Amino acid sequence: MKKIVFLALALALVVGCGSKDKGELTGVKGKRWHPEKPYGMSLIPGGAFIMGKSDDDIIDLQDAPTKTVTVRSFYMDETEITNSEYRQFVHWVRDSIIRLNLAELADLEGKTPDDEGIGEYAYVDSGDPEDLTPYERYMIDTYGDEQRKINRDVDLIFDKEDYPDELYAEVMDDMYLPPKPQDQGERKLDVSKLLFNYTDLRSPERHWGYPEGLEVYPDTAVWTTDFEYSYNQTMSFEYYNSDAFADYPVVGITWHQAVAFCQWRTLYKNGYQKSKGKQKTSTFRLPTEAEWEYAARGGLEGAMFPWGGPYAKNDRGCFLANFKPLRGNYAADQALYTVEADAYEPNGYNLYNMAGNVSEWVNSHYDDASYDYTASFNPNVNDEFNDRKVIRGGSWKDVKYFLQVSSRDYEDAYTPRSYIGFRTVQDYLGTDATANAATN
Repeated sequence: MKKIVFLALALALVVGCGSKDKGELTGVKGKRWHPEKPYGMSLIPGGAFIMGKSDDDIIDLQDAPTKTVTVRSFYMDETEITNSEYRQFVHWVRDSIIRLNLAELADLEGKTPDDEGIGEYAYVDSGDPEDLTPYERYMIDTYGDEQRKINRDVDLIFDKEDYPDELYAEVMDDMYLPPKPQDQGERKLDVSKLLFNYTDLRSPERHWGYPEGLEVYPDTAVWTTDFEYSYNQTMSFEYYNSDAFADYPVVGITWHQAVAFCQWRTLYKNGYQKSKGKQKTSTFRLPTEAEWEYAARGGLEGAMFPWGGPYAKNDRGCFLANFKPLRGNYAADQALYTVEADAYEPNGYNLYNMAGNVSEWVNSHYDDASYDYTASFNPNVNDEFNDRKVIRGGSWKDVKYFLQVSSRDYEDAYTPRSYIGFRTVQDYLGTDATANAATN
């Protein structure tokens, strides 16, 4: 009996000495969190503000009564998403589809990565799917129990003279429209084939009405369809494609395409994070209506505009935003259409064009009574079955009223316009004081 007691005491002593937490509830220690400010974004420090009309409701919409609300800290794009930035998304989708088609044909022809020509683009066995980055997993094709991924390590070839073989040419030619005399020998991409696997990330089996994928290419015809009796063909042909407009806000984007861009940006960034052994970032998304208005105010209480107000000119007589200042006169502010995304002075949070230039999609649907029933912290209402999505900020073709930070408007989620763009936000994660985090 004494031996048993002695052994028990000895075992307890060994266990006690070997335990770092000394038997206390200390929690599971994770990696130290280092908040990283995303490229091109500003940190918007959370806080309370009075949301709603800062002046008389001259149109008598009664859809924005004043209400004190609080929003958490978040990052926001300093500018509207530009044509150049959106092209990065479109090109990634284009290249992914080409690589997938090359791998499919190579597999059909029995080619392997050890073969030349199209074989260089054959599938690469992926092993454990959990080892894939998010954007690799996005393009996985499955044959039985075998997981395969496309090969992104070999550059694509777009010059017809340099195609490695006829099989490669077959895939590439299928991506372009049949030549027409008016094309003058220029090959035009069949943009209807640029489909992104757009889903509700909370429920991946749901495809938002796009089971085959969402077309991501902007509707460049909006410049003519929005203004039937106006000559804007040059803008339709050149605005998205010409380098002259690379730094201008992208337009012709539906609400769904804006959300798809956010999904891609999240996948793309976290793919890089994983490749470098870094912690993944939180999701990029559209701002809520409350977040957008809070950020647009730039820390000013009760201001009508991002710069304060009530005037749209500074003390030198220069306009502070791109809008329609006079009936029929769109160019009094030195701009007929849009301007560069970083034009004019930024607000107190270093955000450009929160008034004018282009209106912006937000992650809220329009309900004229929503302020009456939403929560007073992080308020938002976004019924996926309500296609009336809120747009904020006014645009180059709007009068001064719609430039007010409190003015609300909406458009159908499936309707692109020549005066609607977007910018993205990302939740700020961490427990550091916001004032300290702003310096990271």
